[in-house]
Amino acid sequence: MNFVSIRIITDDVARLADFYELITDGTAVRTADVFAELTTPSVTLAIGSTRTVPAFAPGAAEPAQNRSAIIEFLSPDVDADYARLRDVIDSWVNEPTLMPWGNRSLLLRDPDGNLVNLFTPATPEAIAKFALFTE
Repeated sequence: MNFVSIRIITDDVARLADFYELITDGTAVRTADVFAELTTPSVTLAIGSTRTVPAFAPGAAEPAQNRSAIIEFLSPDVDADYARLRDVIDSWVNEPTLMPWGNRSLLLRDPDGNLVNLFTPATPEAIAKFALFTE
C-alpha cells in the first residue's frame, strides 16, 4: 500500500489552493470549483469543498476543525522560504527553528487554521533520512 494523498475539506477551495500555491511555489490543478490538487513528487495535497463530503459520507468531515495533524513540506531552504513569505503570510506559529530530531522547521497556519510545517533537514542524520526526496 502507498500513501498518495491527503485531502483537506474547506468552505473555500480557491482560497486554500491559492495559499498552498504560494507557500510551495507550485501550481494546483483546479478540476472544478469544488476540487483542486497540488501534486509534489512524493504526495498530492487535495483540497475538496464541503459540497463534496456527501459523496463520501454525509457529515463525515468538517472544515477548519483540525487541531491534531500537521501538513509537512520538505523544503530545500526553509530560511529562504521564510524570507520570501514573511511579509505575505500573517499566520506564523514560529520562525525557522532547529528541532531536536534534526530538521529546521517553520510553522504557520493555513487560512482554515491547519498547522503547516515547512522543514529542511539540518543534521547529518536528518539529511540522510530525507536523501531519497532531495535527489
